[in-house]
Amino acid sequence: MSELNKPEEDFQDAVSSLATGESLPKEALKRMITSLVKFLLIKYRAKELTSQAEIQNKVLRDNQEYFPEVFSQASQCLQLVFGVEVKEVDPREHIYIMAPILGLTCDAMLSSGQSIPKAGLLVLVLNLIMRNGDRAPEEKVWGALSRLGVCVGSVHCVFGEPRMLLTHAWVQEGYLEYRQVPYSHPARYEFLWGPRAYAETSKWEIMAFLLRVNQGALRAFPLQSAEASREEDETA
Repeated sequence: MSELNKPEEDFQDAVSSLATGESLPKEALKRMITSLVKFLLIKYRAKELTSQAEIQNKVLRDNQEYFPEVFSQASQCLQLVFGVEVKEVDPREHIYIMAPILGLTCDAMLSSGQSIPKAGLLVLVLNLIMRNGDRAPEEKVWGALSRLGVCVGSVHCVFGEPRMLLTHAWVQEGYLEYRQVPYSHPARYEFLWGPRAYAETSKWEIMAFLLRVNQGALRAFPLQSAEASREEDETA
């Protein structure tokens, strides 16, 4: 069991920020969304398809009539936090596949597929760089991420230590560039898009994606991530 294990109540609190429907009790809705997010993450890491029938029978059980609401909220969680998109590949049979958003393959590099998807955070960082004239001072990046609960020097339950992720892992993979600002004394550093980011996505695709998702859901970002740590422990 990982030392990063977090209480389930954290994730349920986050889900409540997204669960706006009034058709069933809030606590019941949170539990169903939590269960479905965990179920879909397992399917994603196993590279397996799922279907509406399977979700209704294995996750919702006696609450199958709430499928549209629960499925919509869970899909939003997956997109924003984990960078995983749920796509319907057979509209007649309602069969779904989980795929990384925007075609980003950073999660495919993870050893044995056991780590939690992180493409959602990468999209946010790429967007921060765009909003700062394509070269974002690192203090602005860390400041923005800290407001989402991702803080330098603090191990996050999903993303680990963010400095290692942004300045080493994603630099080595080619998604980011991290370099000293020319002629800066004392030395200051900035982030830029890396060549792999340009190869796999585009600024237009990033902007279009962020317009599609519910921007208000950003408030739930750090808490939603906590439950993913539990899901990783249970399936590792």
